[in-house]
Amino acid sequence: MAIVCKSAAEIEKMRRSGGIVREVLNHVRGLVVPGATTMDLERAAEKKMKDLGVKPAFKGYYDYPCVLCTSVNEEIVHGIPSAKRVLKAGDIVSIDCGVVLDGYYGDAAITVAVGDSVSPERKKLLEVTEKSLYKAIEQVKIGNSISDIGAAVQEYVEANGFSVVREFVGHGIGTRLHEEPQIPNFGTKGFGAPLKEGMVLAIEPMVNTGRPEARVLDDKWTAVTMDGSFSAHFEHCVAVTKNGPVILTQ
Repeated sequence: MAIVCKSAAEIEKMRRSGGIVREVLNHVRGLVVPGATTMDLERAAEKKMKDLGVKPAFKGYYDYPCVLCTSVNEEIVHGIPSAKRVLKAGDIVSIDCGVVLDGYYGDAAITVAVGDSVSPERKKLLEVTEKSLYKAIEQVKIGNSISDIGAAVQEYVEANGFSVVREFVGHGIGTRLHEEPQIPNFGTKGFGAPLKEGMVLAIEPMVNTGRPEARVLDDKWTAVTMDGSFSAHFEHCVAVTKNGPVILTQ
């Protein structure tokens, strides 16, 4: 499929959907405490979406059962919320959220520490992963290429002693949740599609404390690190404009 560039009016619609994603994530972040379950987060997010008058982007997508993905510790992405998954002090939980408003999608993710006793390595993982996202966003300029984004993530992550997941990548977004182009979080500068005004990209580094390899569990959704190391995930939707990158999910 071709890459779809959006008009200024379409980008404004995506800014509204992105703002609601951030509102939901901020609400759920406040509920991440020891003893909460990932289903508690799910129910709160679903109620918030209903109150705000938006549709969930994930629920029903290829039969996915929930409005959030909640991935704990060694889970990288696509963890399914469960009343049996109780968060403990020292855990980390990645929360991925998407909504549809007026036909346009918003998609973002955060990783949150549970309690105050998270290890220094896990704190660093969260800091490096989030910073790598902003390193990537700095590359969202007309004339740069898709691979400049991934190269920025990989360089920063590996310089800090962590690894970048290869099996899952970012993507274009608009009137569909997943559009072209794919956006790997690794690569060599100067390759891939050129960035053009009006492109909107969901950039989402997934970073492991150990090796980069992943596998998918028997539920067909939850991706985990192959070696059991911890993983973090941050995501923003970003528009390519003549004035530089514009984050739509903040």
